[in-house]
Amino acid sequence: MSDVPLRTTARRRDRGEGPLRRFVATETSGAVVLLLATVAALVWANSPWGAGYEALWGVEAGLHVGPVDLDLSLRDWVNEGLMAVFFFVVGLEIRREFDVGDLRERRRLAAPVIAAVGGMIVPALIFVALNVGSDSVRGWGIVVGTDTAFALGVLSLSRGVSARARTFLLTLVVIDDVIALSVIALVYTETVSLVWMAAAVAAFGVLLVLRAIKVRSLPWYAGMAFIMWVAVAESGLHATVAGVVAGLLATAISPGREELRRAALWWRRFRTSPTPKLASRASLSMAWAVSPNDRLQRMFHPWSSYVIVPLFALANAGLIVDTSTLSRAATSPITLGIILGLVVGKVAGVVGSTWLTTRPALGGLPLAIPWSSLAGIGMVAGIGFTVSLLIADITFDGPQLEEAKIGILTGSTLAALLGWLLFRLLPLMPASVRTAGAARVAAPLVDLTVPPSADLDHWSGPQDAEAVILWYGDYQCPHSARAQVVIEEVHSKFPDRVGVVFRHLPLTDIHPHAQVAAEAAEAAAGQGQFWAMHTELFRHQASLTHSRIHHIATGLGLRPETLTAELDAGTHAARVERDVASAEASGAIGTPTVFVNGRRYGGPLEAASLTQTVTEALQLAEPPRSDRRPPRADPPGDAIADTNHPLGGES
Repeated sequence: MSDVPLRTTARRRDRGEGPLRRFVATETSGAVVLLLATVAALVWANSPWGAGYEALWGVEAGLHVGPVDLDLSLRDWVNEGLMAVFFFVVGLEIRREFDVGDLRERRRLAAPVIAAVGGMIVPALIFVALNVGSDSVRGWGIVVGTDTAFALGVLSLSRGVSARARTFLLTLVVIDDVIALSVIALVYTETVSLVWMAAAVAAFGVLLVLRAIKVRSLPWYAGMAFIMWVAVAESGLHATVAGVVAGLLATAISPGREELRRAALWWRRFRTSPTPKLASRASLSMAWAVSPNDRLQRMFHPWSSYVIVPLFALANAGLIVDTSTLSRAATSPITLGIILGLVVGKVAGVVGSTWLTTRPALGGLPLAIPWSSLAGIGMVAGIGFTVSLLIADITFDGPQLEEAKIGILTGSTLAALLGWLLFRLLPLMPASVRTAGAARVAAPLVDLTVPPSADLDHWSGPQDAEAVILWYGDYQCPHSARAQVVIEEVHSKFPDRVGVVFRHLPLTDIHPHAQVAAEAAEAAAGQGQFWAMHTELFRHQASLTHSRIHHIATGLGLRPETLTAELDAGTHAARVERDVASAEASGAIGTPTVFVNGRRYGGPLEAASLTQTVTEALQLAEPPRSDRRPPRADPPGDAIADTNHPLGGES
């Protein structure tokens, strides 16, 4: 194909975001609120009104309904009630990673699981070594978990952090949370009521039945989840376990194009007859056209990040800091065990366990990220604030709890500062240090089912490109027109290293002339003018009709009689359908959908963000080879869809 520049007149930018980017952004900004709440708790506890701090959080409040008899302090309601919502969001993220994240390929579980287990065992051993022979040894679980909000917040303030490193950290903390919850359930539970456990299992079974029969009413699920939470709380287990179990039920695989067509149909019905009944039906059909996981994350994640976790910090971080408390903590094995466990043990466990698994004698597993980034992630993983405070509150009271809190605050602060410093210094280090282990890094997961082919696809740029931007578009879609501008701008920055491939995805239920426009582009390709026709179709997308398309063809010097005959005969319909089939096989159900080296791009439709993604792809790419040509492949009949949302959506 000829290498014709891509141009269009549209200049607006789409601010759409993918699920992972939304998650990171929410946690990052939530970290600021969490920090403010922590400082407020410390100031309040050490102010002249400090007595009111403990008095408030110690207020008793009960729930008495039939056999249910819960008498908890206000702090306990936060720790076991509201924090169940936090762990519900954690459960949602775990399920998302298994459904559409890097963990959907189960063999990739090995690297983050081993790193997480190592990051649990080594800190726990350090704590146990310093507390052996004392009853305080039971606090080893305090150094197990990682605070997601603070950890991602530190990464956002750092330099030299790749997208793969962020994803690895997110996966690591998700597994850390699973381990921490298991520790809470198995280690810090003294007695378990089998009757109440049976009730919790029954409530969980009802949730499974509701999902199986496709009940779509959220109150039914919320009611059964609340019953399960009450049963777990009465059983003796920590009630937060119910939250993560409920979150695991929400699948992240979105419905396909048929559901989107149905949603569009109801919207058109409402547009012609705007009644309340049709408005409700249209809203529901559109809501259920996205995955349950995405809907619930959008609903609960902001509450978790901006209200629940900061409220937890406000209720638990209040610590009276005076000379006697600090002097006692300075020699306390609890405080020292927590600080060393979080600051030294986490990074040693994460890096050490990963190093062992890369040894040929132990399987020789590939790395997930280079060693320098892994060390930084291990250090940041030592921020154990939220989960650590939760386990400390379960384990200790009185002076021991004060010593534990000092250790958690000090250790988490040191881990955050050291992790931030390491990533800030990383770009200044020699290349041999920055890239150590890069040759052993596993290839990224590929979301694109049908790889690009220079023989079959419309390809702009070098055919041995180190990075390929492949995107699906619709000539009548305004978001696709914006994508055209952004992709052209990014391509112009790497003209000799980046290729661009365009595939058709006409949304005929929304855009009546999209199909004929796609076929016209293919007809132009037969006369050697695909990219010129491609550009003009986007330029005139607001007025695309059969006559306009013929006018464009004439202006480009094409043979109009040939184009007319081919359009009337549907000569190129199969070629367009092949692109549509490849889109559906890869989970591309809207336009524009962009892939970079086969990976779904989920960032905002902006040149800066896409440039960063392409730059990272180039850094990971093999050196260019003139004999490298993407292979031909036909779309498989049964493919697993990746359901991250398209960049712009359709309007």
